[in-house]
Amino acid sequence: MRVLLIGANGYLGRFVADRLLADPAVQLTALGRGDDADVRFDLATGSPGALTRFLDAVHPGVVVNCAGATRGGARELARHNTVAVATVCEALRRSGCGARLVQIGCSSEYGPSQPGSSTAEDAVPRPGGPYGVSKLAATELVLGSGLDAVVLRVFSPAGPGTPAGSPLGRLAEAMRRAMQSGDGELKLGGLGAQRDFVDVRDVARAVHAASLSAAQGVINIGSGRAVRLRDAAAVLARVAGYGGALHELDGPPVPLRSAIGHPRTDSDHAAPVMYPYPDGCGSWQQADVRTARDRLGWRPRINLEESLADIWMEAACRI
Repeated sequence: MRVLLIGANGYLGRFVADRLLADPAVQLTALGRGDDADVRFDLATGSPGALTRFLDAVHPGVVVNCAGATRGGARELARHNTVAVATVCEALRRSGCGARLVQIGCSSEYGPSQPGSSTAEDAVPRPGGPYGVSKLAATELVLGSGLDAVVLRVFSPAGPGTPAGSPLGRLAEAMRRAMQSGDGELKLGGLGAQRDFVDVRDVARAVHAASLSAAQGVINIGSGRAVRLRDAAAVLARVAGYGGALHELDGPPVPLRSAIGHPRTDSDHAAPVMYPYPDGCGSWQQADVRTARDRLGWRPRINLEESLADIWMEAACRI
């Protein structure tokens, strides 16, 4: 099976590439903007016609699109997340390759959800910011394209390669600096938000499974369990060996101890977040992952503690 991977040098794309390359039945071709791509092509500015000619020459059986932008203004996000996907869909419609499309979506397309609930694929999307809007528009383009296509709505990815600017990345960097300077107290905000973290290597397994399946439509990819960022900080502190106190800027001081797996109360679910998690999804997100299990045969394998240990390993190695 020949697979064309778009965005192979991105955060998710690198792990998807590794997973696909580990399959001896896959012939992988990488397309992207970087010099390390097999073929250089910018989806945001390239024409559908040029991409069609490449598809007809390579004739992939599957196209995986991991490309996109997570930061920037509305115009930049629309160009890289929506216009780029429109180019892919139009090129595939024009091409004679008949390739299946696996599009990487995100949980920001759903927007805020009710605390304590699990979000299924039939939930009405209400994105709370321009990033979620741009990704939702891309999903609608894919679903309305008439192509053999599936959209994997990835919840909060974690693990090796986590960007330093992400909430978990910033948390690890703040802890590294505190340990380096000998600070006995770590002051952070936004720790009341609860998110469904899924390891990037598990995401790559889901992409591989989707490439081989006949599933169409939208499929959630997550752990199926919301974790408070405060609890993730406690696990990270244990992994890092940090014995200081955690002071929440939007809440009372609390000791750094792990509460992952502890039962939630209604008051926990409703805890306010003064410094919102920067994805427009409010204080709570948790995936319903039954569709991934039933249609892809996929379940997450890597727990959050292992993901956080890998995040810390990279943070600790920074100079």
